[in-house]
Amino acid sequence: MMAGGPVIHIVDDDASFRTAISRVLNASGYEVAAYESATCFLRDIENASPGCILLDVQMPALGGLQLQEELARLSHGWPIIFMTGHGDIPTSVRAIKAGAEDFLTKPIPRQTLLEAIQRALVRHAAQRRGQDQLNSFKTLISTLTPRENEVFALMVRGKLNKQIAHSLGTSERTVKAHRHMVMEKLQVQSFAEAVSIAERVGLLASPSSSAAENPG
Repeated sequence: MMAGGPVIHIVDDDASFRTAISRVLNASGYEVAAYESATCFLRDIENASPGCILLDVQMPALGGLQLQEELARLSHGWPIIFMTGHGDIPTSVRAIKAGAEDFLTKPIPRQTLLEAIQRALVRHAAQRRGQDQLNSFKTLISTLTPRENEVFALMVRGKLNKQIAHSLGTSERTVKAHRHMVMEKLQVQSFAEAVSIAERVGLLASPSSSAAENPG
């Protein structure tokens, strides 16, 4: 098994199916946790290890789509792969639109299942890295003073130092000092990197037409 790796959570009311899928996944090196109902999964979720969820569509009491909605409400972002014994296009469309990674019809070929899980885990890992980077950018920006924030907002829009100075009622020399501090606090070496951070955090609605230039 993949020690410390992602856990595959099987949520299905069919005991024989849970057992069969668990064996396939264990043989492929995955750690598995199986649940007989959506309610059982929700009860254990706080202590569960992160990974991917294999979720049956139709279950008593709380169905797969309802569990998906509840997980979204809880801001629980593990990737979900739906499984169903009945091909239902409207249901699959609804599940995918709500963020499901895949929608597989039982019986699921071993290779199809493993490939779907791998895609889901790779995509989720990429999303996590992107979110971690975004959080890091926001943390760096939070270290700017109010005036540095003003300079940052103007400089990434391509404003020249003299334009920023005029806009803020200060001198070019002061603006240059603020720009230096902004670059230092954001831990960037180039103007383009500063613009990229501004775009990532939503400071710029769209790339500035003058972003390619480094105004001085």
